[in-house]
Formats: sequence, structure tokens, C-alpha cells
Amino acid sequence: MIGTGDGATTAFQLVKRYASGAQSWTRTIAKPVAGTVRIALAGVEQLSGWSVDTTTGVITFTAAPGSGVAITAGFEFDVPVRFDTDVLDVTLDLERLGSITSIPLLEIRR
Repeated sequence: MIGTGDGATTAFQLVKRYASGAQSWTRTIAKPVAGTVRIALAGVEQLSGWSVDTTTGVITFTAAPGSGVAITAGFEFDVPVRFDTDVLDVTLDLERLGSITSIPLLEIRR
């Protein structure tokens, strides 16, 4: 669920919720993959009446969802990362095939 309508708010941030046992946390989604976002109001998919900004992850409705209406979304998203090192260990096998034991990456957060 990305939000609950109040009859006035038209913009909602995409989020993904994670849970592990009693712990839970929410990740703000800033880079949804274009063409993958699906929106539902009270469990009914909405094929129109909304748009998504794929650089911020904000969903904007043309008309505010009604008070108490659950807003849900399904989507794919990208996670920006960078290399954590300037050097990669590469192993060359006899058949001139190479392998890399690990590629350390760090998530770029806003």
C-alpha cells in the first residue's frame, strides 16, 4: 500500500515495505521502471486517471482518491549503485575463460 485517500491529496510516493519477523522498514522508490507501474484503488486496477514520474517515483492522480480508499501499486524498480573498489580480481583459466570472485557494489542513496 502506498497510501490512503483523503479526498484532497493527489500525489503519492511509491514505496516498498519489507518485514523480517517483528522488524519492518519502508524504502522510498525513486526509479520505477517505465511501463511496469500498476495502480489500484480499493483493489480495483486503474488503467487511467494517474501518471508516474519515473525520476522521482511520485504517482499523481487527476482526481484525488476518496477518503479512506486504499491505494496500492505494483512495479519494478531500479537501484542506482556504484563500484566500491577501483580494482577487480580477475582469474584466467586455462581455456582463456575469466572469472571474477566478487564485484563489491554500494547503493547510491539520496
